[in-house]
Amino acid sequence: MTTDTGNDPRPSLSSAAEPAARRGGSIVLVLLVAGAIVAAAVAFMTLGRSQAQPYILALLALLAMVGMFTLFAFAAGIVRFADRHAEDPVSRPVADHAFDGIAVTDPRGYVVYANTAYLALTGASGPGDVRPVERVFIGNPDVSEAVFRLLKAAREGKRLQEEVRVAGPDSAHGRWLRLRVRPLSAEKRHAKYAVWSVADITRDRERQEDVFQELQHAIEYLDHAPCGFFSVNAAGELVYVNATLANWLDYDLAEIGSGGLKVADIMTGDGAALLTSIVPEPGEVKTEVFDLDLRMRNGKTMPARLYHKLAFGADGAPGASRTLVINRARDDHADPQRAAEVRFMRFFDHTPMAIATVDKSGNIVRANARFAKLTQSLSAAGASKSIFAVVSERERGELVAAIAKAADGQGDIPPVEAKLDSTRERWGQFFVTAVEQDTRDAEAAIVYVLDTTEKRTLENSFAQSQKMQAVGQLAGGIAHDFNNVLSAIMMANDFLLNAHKPTDPSFQDIMQIKQNATRAATLVRQLLAFSRRQTLRPQVLDLREALSDLTMLLKRLSGEKVKLDFVHGRDLWPVKVDVSQFEQVIVNLAVNARDAMPDGGKLTIRTLNMPAKDVERFDYKGMPVADYVAIEVTDTGTGIPPEIVDKIFEPFFSTKEVGKGTGLGLSTVYGIVKQTGGFVYVDSAAGRGTTFRIFLPRHVVETEAVQDATPDTAAAVPDAASAESAPKPRATDLTGQGTILLVEDEDGLRSLNARGLRSRGYTVIEAENGQDALEAMEREQGAVDLVVSDVVMPEMDGPTMLIEMRKRSPDIRIIFVSGYAEDAFEKSLPEGQQFNFLAKPFTLSQLVAAVKETMPVSS
Repeated sequence: MTTDTGNDPRPSLSSAAEPAARRGGSIVLVLLVAGAIVAAAVAFMTLGRSQAQPYILALLALLAMVGMFTLFAFAAGIVRFADRHAEDPVSRPVADHAFDGIAVTDPRGYVVYANTAYLALTGASGPGDVRPVERVFIGNPDVSEAVFRLLKAAREGKRLQEEVRVAGPDSAHGRWLRLRVRPLSAEKRHAKYAVWSVADITRDRERQEDVFQELQHAIEYLDHAPCGFFSVNAAGELVYVNATLANWLDYDLAEIGSGGLKVADIMTGDGAALLTSIVPEPGEVKTEVFDLDLRMRNGKTMPARLYHKLAFGADGAPGASRTLVINRARDDHADPQRAAEVRFMRFFDHTPMAIATVDKSGNIVRANARFAKLTQSLSAAGASKSIFAVVSERERGELVAAIAKAADGQGDIPPVEAKLDSTRERWGQFFVTAVEQDTRDAEAAIVYVLDTTEKRTLENSFAQSQKMQAVGQLAGGIAHDFNNVLSAIMMANDFLLNAHKPTDPSFQDIMQIKQNATRAATLVRQLLAFSRRQTLRPQVLDLREALSDLTMLLKRLSGEKVKLDFVHGRDLWPVKVDVSQFEQVIVNLAVNARDAMPDGGKLTIRTLNMPAKDVERFDYKGMPVADYVAIEVTDTGTGIPPEIVDKIFEPFFSTKEVGKGTGLGLSTVYGIVKQTGGFVYVDSAAGRGTTFRIFLPRHVVETEAVQDATPDTAAAVPDAASAESAPKPRATDLTGQGTILLVEDEDGLRSLNARGLRSRGYTVIEAENGQDALEAMEREQGAVDLVVSDVVMPEMDGPTMLIEMRKRSPDIRIIFVSGYAEDAFEKSLPEGQQFNFLAKPFTLSQLVAAVKETMPVSS
């Protein structure tokens, strides 16, 4: 227990200078008091009860009086009981004799404890002169802001540290102090007490400044060294370039320091790939020497030798490099050997072919920049020293054999074509040659690699194109000949239908012939669509409206199990297509999708604008960069296996059961889209559904001059007349008068057509080719009102015949009939020639209607 004797209202200061204040009670004093009480009790017992009673009462009164005064003193704070828990024999001496000044302040800011170091650092003469930190540095403007922040932290019960410089008496020599503050403890009764520490860190600061000065000198020496130096991080960014190298490359150091400059910006060709081609080894430090060309800011090159040092972490991750650069452009004329070496290295690194030297085991000894870039783009080759890692595992056998031959000194080793080990399909051609005998211990062969991916892609694309073109020509030829046969069948069938009543027993058989002929004509149209020889009637179309008209039909075709969904883009660009053919494309794709989802699924038809920049991102082969409108038809079906995805557009190719498909659905889609000027691509994977993407060129509407049509232009070219002008109402009466010159090389078809026209009141003159037709024109001397002619004929074809006829009779009208598309022969006509066109096969009513519309009114 300690007693306060002063009148100062502040709590007494406990410091290392007052050891008595740190003492608690004494056990000896307690024993003496207890002994005295026991001795008094024994003495009272010897006196007897009557004599001892006054003394006992006096003793008890005395003890009661002492107890009462003690209680009053404790309540007034005059007497305190010592805290036995605070009497730690270890921690107290540690605080008392610490190097840093330590002080404890109470909630009112008074110092209740200060060690010797605090007294010395604050200039206190003794415990009575101790002051808190804010009073020590009061009036010092360099310290006041820091002290204010420390006081605020102390009030809020936070930790804070500040370093301040205190000027000396002469203002020349000062000292650095580190001031800290923290709460005394987390206990509630000590939460408002703050512990302050003051440390003199002047010597530490001086040492830091010395180190900084030395570092500045080192950087200055490095910046102005006679060689270049740079450091590049794992992302390829230059984090440091010395002044010498910046001067060589004509760069501003401030510009480089601002970031954004990559190592690829200062190296020519694929040189940057060499720096990242070092095979990582965890925990290792590697140094490689490279001879490269650096690129100056003005685009010129500078030959240099790089000593590239790279350290790898425990996980194999590369750190920042340390690269020394030797300028090899100086004194080339004085050192011919150096000049020759520079020329060779430029040739070696800038050749467009990847080159590497390998040992007998296939390990790479040296490689040029193009080879480093090639290996980095492959999946596993970049992390391996073996050249065999460049090649797919299945293809390595031939390359191993070729290198073994070169190691044995053999020559004329055939090149090896192998698939590269890449995430996408890539191919390379390897040329292996043996090296000279004296270097075989280190290098067994030189390997030259050409990336043949584009070459193979072009070859495959060309072969597929040739194949499709050949099949298209075959299909078109078959369709043309078959159209002649179908035309004869359908014409004869019409005669039979006209001769029989519906009640006749054979009428149903005749109708069956008509239905099968119509079905055959549909197949022929699909063949012509694939071969792109059908006649199109393009018109400007809004895809949203066109697909809206197809909604009910597509829902019926899809069935109840398939959910149909349309997703239209905003402000779709117009396209120019044949409406019926476009509908055929969508229907074919929808039917295909339905068949791919036997258990049901979702069919999504999406339209969107595809600007040129987005087309470039897709990187579809064969499609030029332009503005398109895209139609995506996506199903959630079984998908297309990768081994047959390249065959789906071929005619007669089908994966359906026999009798359930013609194999012409997708080939028709391909032909129509191609003939329209668009492109179609498929994206599919087995079990994940299929997406067909159709790209139609954006149609830009331009102001066109409209010319007045004369009577002679009534039978204008169909793509101008029928698409732009309103269609004429079909006459119910198909009979007429006039003389028709019918030109057809097929005798049976010509006689049937002539019979049908005569039955409608026309006079028909028959000719089997163009030459006969011209002779007939001469004989009739202007009596012919209309010419109906086939296109492909022996001796003289239809276009040649038209040119000759127009020389004799410029106003003659003509209808061409053909199984080919009209644009197949329109190009062979002089510009401005007008004609009508009727596609084979046709019925009698279609032929008579075309004649009725084209025949001059006066006839």
